[in-house]
Amino acid sequence: MLSPRLLLLRSTASLSTRAFCVGGVSQQGQAPDMIEGNAHLHVSNVRNRLREIVGASTNWRHHKQALAERVSLSSMLAKSQSDLPTKRMKDSYLEVHLPLGSQPQLREKYLTFHDTVRFGRILEDLDSLAVLISYTHTHNAALQRSPLSIVTALVDKIDMRKHVIYPDCDIKFTGHVTWVGKTSIEAKMHMSQYHDGAYSPVLDATFVMVARDPENKRAAFVNPLKPEGPEEEKLFQEGEINKSHRVELSTASLLKVAPTAEERKIVHSLFLNTLDNKTVSFRSRVLPPNSVWMEDAKVKGLEICHPQERNIFNRIFGGFLMRKAYELGWANACSYGGSRPRLVAVDDILFQKPVEIGSLLLLSSQVCYTEGKYIQVRVHTEVFDPLTRQHNTTNVFHFTFASENEVPNIIPKTYGESMLYLDGKRHFNQTVER
Repeated sequence: MLSPRLLLLRSTASLSTRAFCVGGVSQQGQAPDMIEGNAHLHVSNVRNRLREIVGASTNWRHHKQALAERVSLSSMLAKSQSDLPTKRMKDSYLEVHLPLGSQPQLREKYLTFHDTVRFGRILEDLDSLAVLISYTHTHNAALQRSPLSIVTALVDKIDMRKHVIYPDCDIKFTGHVTWVGKTSIEAKMHMSQYHDGAYSPVLDATFVMVARDPENKRAAFVNPLKPEGPEEEKLFQEGEINKSHRVELSTASLLKVAPTAEERKIVHSLFLNTLDNKTVSFRSRVLPPNSVWMEDAKVKGLEICHPQERNIFNRIFGGFLMRKAYELGWANACSYGGSRPRLVAVDDILFQKPVEIGSLLLLSSQVCYTEGKYIQVRVHTEVFDPLTRQHNTTNVFHFTFASENEVPNIIPKTYGESMLYLDGKRHFNQTVER
């Protein structure tokens, strides 16, 4: 299925390039506040700042010693949340610059073959920024190193406000903590790009982080948050609503409970539409016109997890996992739709287990729902242990793409595929409703 559809890519490449390079003269993308030497944090320094906060070594050979030293920080953890000072939203506010227009030497890392921006790299930057925002919220000036291990638990949503990211225009990330629980933190971030003399919004992202002890074994308390003014109160209440919504979704998961009556009708209708009228058999199935069996809409990949992709706690960087999952999902949507798709939304990325250095990471992308020009892709990642032959799920990703033209209908054949179809439909409906 891949080969004939990929032949169409060359014909759409020039169109995509024109869409991304409309900026003309590169100086149009140079923001006045991104002059070299300004006081704002550069995106390349975010991870260096994180290493300083936790005392992580940049040398892989020293990782065991660094982890052993962090164990001694357990005594500095708060016994309860009330022992920690209350913070304000503005205490965690950060502005980070990615000067693709002002510093052309940075572009190569972010460029695709078609002179577009690699969105997977943007995901990496967002993940690092969310962690730094969380550490800024929990900062204790009396401590040289933070005893907390703050990691990404969930990417709640990423909504695209603009579908063109110019490769030669400066980018600005801003964000701060908007809600906290006892051991969890919600961080909202915004990305904007300087073009035609002004910044315009590109995306809004909501990440949920969790704080754990120095050994990353048990939960740890974080500073409470006090909203100031009606705008901050609204953001905090949205965080409460998001938490309740996540609980509801988990409770109603198709892995736990049966589909609704309406969903059961949808599955049965799909089944009836694929029965062979020439036979009186439930086993004889026929693919309807302009349709693709779900089993034929998969793309898989494998990553060997090297130390180069580690985070500050010497596990595989969550942003790297997101980038690889996104690129695999994009390739699947590209193959399925026969053109270069654009990202509409990222929804409900769940980090179930950390990925250790040296792991064999298996990635599987599946087109699970389609509607008009839209393609819903689910990417499942798992660690495979070649010695025990065991597979353990680490992440599940959900991406919504839009193709240039209407795409074939995806058709499930088995009950399990029907549940994937319904789950994809649920995620797509959430994206449309936002």
